[in-house]
Amino acid sequence: MDKDSTELNPFCASIILFVGRIWDAITDPTVGFLVSRSPWTRCGRMMPWTILSTPLAVISYFLIWVVPPVENGKVVWYLIFYCLFQSLQTCFHVPYSAMTMFISSEQKERDSATAYRMTIEVLGTVIGTAIQGQIVGGANAPCVNYTYSLNGSIIQMSPKVNASHISLDDTKQAYMVASGVISAIYVVCAIVLFLGVREQKDLTCLKGERLTFLEGLQLLQRHGPYVKLVMGFLFTSLAFMLLEGNFALFITYTLGFRDDFQNILLVIMLSGTLTIPLWQMFLTRFGKKTAVYIGISWAVPFMILVVCVKSNLILSYVVALAAGISVAAAFLLPWSMLPDVVDDFKVKNPNSQGHEAIFYSFYVFFTKFASGISLGVSTLCLHFAGYMTRGCVQPDSVHLTLKMLVSAAPVSLIILGLLIFKSYPINEKRRQKNWSQLQALLQDSSEHDSDSSDSRSSV
Repeated sequence: MDKDSTELNPFCASIILFVGRIWDAITDPTVGFLVSRSPWTRCGRMMPWTILSTPLAVISYFLIWVVPPVENGKVVWYLIFYCLFQSLQTCFHVPYSAMTMFISSEQKERDSATAYRMTIEVLGTVIGTAIQGQIVGGANAPCVNYTYSLNGSIIQMSPKVNASHISLDDTKQAYMVASGVISAIYVVCAIVLFLGVREQKDLTCLKGERLTFLEGLQLLQRHGPYVKLVMGFLFTSLAFMLLEGNFALFITYTLGFRDDFQNILLVIMLSGTLTIPLWQMFLTRFGKKTAVYIGISWAVPFMILVVCVKSNLILSYVVALAAGISVAAAFLLPWSMLPDVVDDFKVKNPNSQGHEAIFYSFYVFFTKFASGISLGVSTLCLHFAGYMTRGCVQPDSVHLTLKMLVSAAPVSLIILGLLIFKSYPINEKRRQKNWSQLQALLQDSSEHDSDSSDSRSSV
């Protein structure tokens, strides 16, 4: 495919993604604070944020894939709409996640709601990936064979590759069609959320003083269980993001299964989706910390095996299946532990209330932060290893780097994350104690309000 003036320089694309991650670092806690200070409405406190942000998020997402008519303003165009979409997505995701705290006060019901939410989120990822792959896949140019000089430098590309049948306009149109379809799904899901979920007012809120943003942030930083949970979640999620982000390249180049990598990635996502209900039953039976240890460490032997054994397609599918099972545990279980941390915080700080959205906003931020770190580390490592974009083959240094990114690095991060989870103090006994104390505090607060109301009536 000939170089076209509408193509964006890879360096500029990296700058846009980097600035977008920095912008995320600002918007996530800010939106969490604003949501926590929002008044209750007939639709609840969280629901207006999700509904009002949806149409704007859809428009900004679609405009990300539109090629602007001006040459010099492309970077500004993409930077503005990328950051805008990230902000609006935060306005949806933070209250959507925190809504778990406002639909029930029962721990089992919250855990069940979290499991359903994570199942649908993973299923949505599968559907989105399938749609994007089917629409865009046919418009991608084939790989390129490179010719080398005696000293190893690239001197030209093989003239045998001719992608004239795939024009740049075809590629642009395919991406716009895919973004339109995904935008429509986004709107449908928001409508289902609005029609199907109802918040219960002041379900978990104790009567107390509303703190400023900095005061609330200091309280969160001093709450040990939350810090340990977030750090453990950060390292384990980074491990699986490194695995997922580089597994396709590992399968394509190092293992040589170019025609099978899409099916292998689909196995990862499907196995993750289908096993989330099983992990939910497991944590109910054996406890959340036990489920974390077993679920997250499940894929470690397979990560090691896939780089030690000679290329084997069946083994690749087995590793993909095991990875999907662990991915489900790595994301479901820490999310299911977050309501317990919020309850623990409420018991320890009964005079402070309304911080649920801030807890969830930092969790969302660290999820995005892990994704950004994974993308940055992978890009830099492959760049210095000599990775060639769209190359049919890659040098040995790239194969070694990919092995490190899908095996050694994730395994090390998983071990570090599990060590942090070991120091996480909220077990089932403390969880039940916190729940009982919180119910007593809520009852006392309700009785106090009732007595105050009766006194005013008598006067």
